[in-house]
Amino acid sequence: MPLPSTHDVALAAERRTAARLLLAHPLVTSSGPHSDAFPLIRRHADWLAQRFQQVFGYRLLVEASYARLFKAGLGTGSGHRLVRPSTGTPFSPRTYAYLALALSVLVTAPEQLLLSQLVADLRAAAVDAGIEIADTGRQAERRTLAAALRQLVDWGVLTETDGQVAAVAEERGGEALLTVDREIARVVVAGPLSQSRDGADLVRRAADPGFGGPRTYVRRRLVETPVVHLDDLTDTEREWLRTRQRREAQAFSELLGLEAEIRAEGIALVDTEDELTDLHLPGTGTVAQAALLLLERLVDRLRPEQAGHPAVGGRLVIGVPVPDGLLPELLDDLIEEYGRRGSWQRGHLENRDGFLAAVLDLLARMRLMAPAGPVRAEGHGLPEGYEQTVADGRSVTDVSQARGQGGPDGGCGQGGSDGGWILLAAAARYATTVANKHRTDRSPADDDPKEPSR
Repeated sequence: MPLPSTHDVALAAERRTAARLLLAHPLVTSSGPHSDAFPLIRRHADWLAQRFQQVFGYRLLVEASYARLFKAGLGTGSGHRLVRPSTGTPFSPRTYAYLALALSVLVTAPEQLLLSQLVADLRAAAVDAGIEIADTGRQAERRTLAAALRQLVDWGVLTETDGQVAAVAEERGGEALLTVDREIARVVVAGPLSQSRDGADLVRRAADPGFGGPRTYVRRRLVETPVVHLDDLTDTEREWLRTRQRREAQAFSELLGLEAEIRAEGIALVDTEDELTDLHLPGTGTVAQAALLLLERLVDRLRPEQAGHPAVGGRLVIGVPVPDGLLPELLDDLIEEYGRRGSWQRGHLENRDGFLAAVLDLLARMRLMAPAGPVRAEGHGLPEGYEQTVADGRSVTDVSQARGQGGPDGGCGQGGSDGGWILLAAAARYATTVANKHRTDRSPADDDPKEPSR
């Protein structure tokens, strides 16, 4: 087979760059923060649209000044939250309400308008929709409104022609002149507005995976979530992935430059450039630092001993339950060891329950832990060789009911229905020491779907 030409290599690299950008930033504008790569999207628009549709069932719209990738959902509780860039604080329901109300006004707004007029129109829209909003004269409410408007600026829906939207948070109510891009305002919402009865129906339809079948759904999960454990999938989806995993790994490498880490418990697509994720571990900030330290100690404490590993005898461990009381105990130890002499935020140290909830939320979104769910009866959905929760709490593999249904942002709150948590297999990647043994009679774990990762 002849080697690819220099032109072919350059062409593939351009398309990969454009595809990666759209996957990480589904709305790219010609004047926004990624404007330097926008010409690549325009140049390869037809190819990109075809590939995104064939591989993921995503629709790509490319216009003269923007490109919008419309992603399909992954089911309830699988959304990616918006956060305030300055603090990393997730948007509250109130912030989302302001965001939706502002968009409803801006799709028909004049090309330019004053900030005060936008706020007045937004309040009027809330009355028309029967939505009660708090007094925007309160400081906390003004900051919430400012965060929603700041997001619209980041997306390119609003341009701060004179002044800034942050002026709305000033005590006396500052002013600004804003320029509106109505086209971008119309394509921000990915869900089918014309088909939706109300807001709740729109959210449900946006989360609906649609009719792409196991192939499309599994590919979406692989590329949109940090790791896919086998218990995340149905029997049909598992079988499709098992027979296709090597070919899919090659396809993801060529299309997006992602490396597949294939283990017995599941698959993770790894981005060596660390560009295609909104979650980072290790990461910066108090919560991320505490999460990494907590994870290391959990793995050290709960990982099964090599001799008598539960995988022996054809049983496969996807996760292990965390004993009651262990999580707050370990967090207290970490605070005493690192928090008080480090730069951890005082607010977290003074509210340990809230601190632990934030740490667990991050680990759950990383698919390294999951709130414990009900154990299914024997033969109900588990493939042969899977192990149910055992009475003494040593191991569990049926974590498919423990995916966290905390709402559209995917948050998991304080835990499952019984308050317990499961440490998932992928957490072993963060161990401070690696357990391994020499094997001469079997293929490596990466090549043997029945061999657990270490």
